[in-house]
Amino acid sequence: MPKPSVRHSASRAADVPALALQALTVALVMAQALAAPLPALAGESAVVSEILDGNELYIDTRQARVKQKASAPQEISTRNSRGQLSFDSGAAGRLNRFSQIRLGSSCFLLSKGQVLVSGKQSGCTASSRLSVRGTNYVLEVGDDGASDLSVLEGSVEVEPLRDGVPSGEPPTTVQAGERLRLSPAGVVIALLKLTSGDYDSILRGELFRDFSTPLPAFGSLESYIRSSVPGVSIPSLPAPSRPSIPTFGLPRFF
Repeated sequence: MPKPSVRHSASRAADVPALALQALTVALVMAQALAAPLPALAGESAVVSEILDGNELYIDTRQARVKQKASAPQEISTRNSRGQLSFDSGAAGRLNRFSQIRLGSSCFLLSKGQVLVSGKQSGCTASSRLSVRGTNYVLEVGDDGASDLSVLEGSVEVEPLRDGVPSGEPPTTVQAGERLRLSPAGVVIALLKLTSGDYDSILRGELFRDFSTPLPAFGSLESYIRSSVPGVSIPSLPAPSRPSIPTFGLPRFF
């Protein structure tokens, strides 16, 4: 039987360290890939568009300014001031005094205070998630954790949460002109009809008075009130500014 050549045996012996090195390299690459953190889900963002009653609006713990942007998971809060936010969803949110929200991945979390939402923007409390398709609603969370939802126009589906995840219980749909009260645990306490007096109180209250930045879905709210809640006084919209047109010394006829 012929003996293997010395050159062929040396070549096979040289291939062993090379194969081992290649296997080690592949193992290291796989280990690094498994150890690398997964990319974070895109979170919500909001831009401060207006601040009223002083300048006590904060992003996390720092005093905020108009046109400043906050991104999840940052917290936006007010003390003795009110403010309006422009969400990246295209909706707007108005915070009343002493309110606090935290931006999330798919909804903001209102932990205390009161917020008016105009447009397609979902909100959450510790015990519920509010899913909307473009609407105007007011959400309030009391010091005891109980919440109150008033749907001024459109509809909102309220899903119970337990430890931040759906509880499996059926959601409650709150229609325009209805008010839902929830216990701190998210249990429905009452589903009531909003009266014309309720609308008057909200439209003349802190979430509408003195604001100059328009609400994206105000037109839908105005149409609903005119058709379904007659007699309610609708606050006037701020007049849009007209661009100045140079006349170059010529007389103006407008």
